[in-house]
Amino acid sequence: MISFRATIVTGVLLLAGAVFCPAVELTVSRQALERTLKQQLFSGPDGRYYLRGNAHSACFISVEDPHLSFEQDRIVVHMKAVARLGVRGVCLRAITLPAEVSLEPDAEGETVGFRDARLDKISDRKEINFVLAPFLRGDVPKNMKVNAADLLRKALVGSTAASGYKVTLDRLKIHSVQVNGDKLEVDADGDLRVE
Repeated sequence: MISFRATIVTGVLLLAGAVFCPAVELTVSRQALERTLKQQLFSGPDGRYYLRGNAHSACFISVEDPHLSFEQDRIVVHMKAVARLGVRGVCLRAITLPAEVSLEPDAEGETVGFRDARLDKISDRKEINFVLAPFLRGDVPKNMKVNAADLLRKALVGSTAASGYKVTLDRLKIHSVQVNGDKLEVDADGDLRVE
């Protein structure tokens, strides 16, 4: 669930037509963030993200079944690494291992992203680590970004039918993002328009 909270007096909204929101707090639940991760990275066959090979390869390495938790000031992604290892297209062995990476939330412009990826739990097998480590350190933070302004604009599309007023978000500038309990809190400034 994403909630949008701003201190705006209803009368001002109706009369002004355009409102500058000096302080906007956007909270993103763990469940919403987990859905976004699955949509952006784990949308391949069988809900997997392939690191090596693909769904049609005899041998491959993939990660699947991501679950998020918030621990202190970090987002932790728990997942399973699945590897079918072999030589020259012949799979010799299949293994499944738990893997865990933690990320620090970050903000830039309208976008919430992640940085400082750490491998918190990974295999003790060198061949698996060789393939998993770059993904866990780099691909997750680089590939998983959420444009908060786009999410808010989509949420406001139904405002006319619900209230009779067309409410649009013209601008959103994110200043900070942090984990607070079981939510990601985003502090920003923005401009709303009511027609």
